[in-house]
Amino acid sequence: MQTIQKAGRILSLFSVEKPEWGVSEVATILEIPKSSASAMMSSLADQGLLRRTGERRYRLGWRIMAMSRVLLETTEFRAEARRGMERLVSLFGETVHLATLERGQVLYVDKLQGTRAVQVGVTVVGGKFSAHASGVGKAILAYRPWEEVVEILEREGMPARTPNTITTLEEFRKELERVRKRGYAHDIEEGMLELCCVAAPIRDHTGEVVASMSLSVPAYRFWESEEKYRNELMRTVRVVSQNLGYAGPRYRLVQKAQKKEVVGG
Repeated sequence: MQTIQKAGRILSLFSVEKPEWGVSEVATILEIPKSSASAMMSSLADQGLLRRTGERRYRLGWRIMAMSRVLLETTEFRAEARRGMERLVSLFGETVHLATLERGQVLYVDKLQGTRAVQVGVTVVGGKFSAHASGVGKAILAYRPWEEVVEILEREGMPARTPNTITTLEEFRKELERVRKRGYAHDIEEGMLELCCVAAPIRDHTGEVVASMSLSVPAYRFWESEEKYRNELMRTVRVVSQNLGYAGPRYRLVQKAQKKEVVGG
């Protein structure tokens, strides 16, 4: 196993559920010699990526926080989306999320808390969630090749977050077809009971779906304004995508045609 791969696998072990790891634990779970685990974790600590908390035990280092800030503040779609997110909160007073897909899971890269009485407090920037059980996840997966979606879901599983969660590949395939047809996704108490959301994709200059944005609303007041939420969200992601250089589906067809002409000679 290459050194960088080892380092990446070690860093990936740390989570909110298990923030601290010992050398022996890492060696066992990664199936590498204890001496290799010890040397690698010591080296990561020297670089500030890990910090020692006791004899042969480690937590993530503070340097990662500094690196995370750089990543967040220099991610182009996050900067472009922020104004639109602020506008949605000012219009509706509901919570707005911005997310991308990281190793098959939703990763929240920004969040603006709503101002109304009942708010969404369980998600955090930097937090992850099951893609199949979230509107933002479905809004991204709908535009990935089905083979890639299957690979992700078989690796990550499709646990039932609530009784409403989609837990079979066939049902999820049909759901993604609906998302592509409509251009937006719903999460109807699938990730969490009493919480609904509408989400839509954000595209970059190549037309690739790089992120998604959602409005998250308590279920009891979601449907009374769903159409307004959806229309304003769709308008917002359209503007964000345009600001990222996306010129629309017609432009993508022209690009494809030009590529074929070049290939055909």
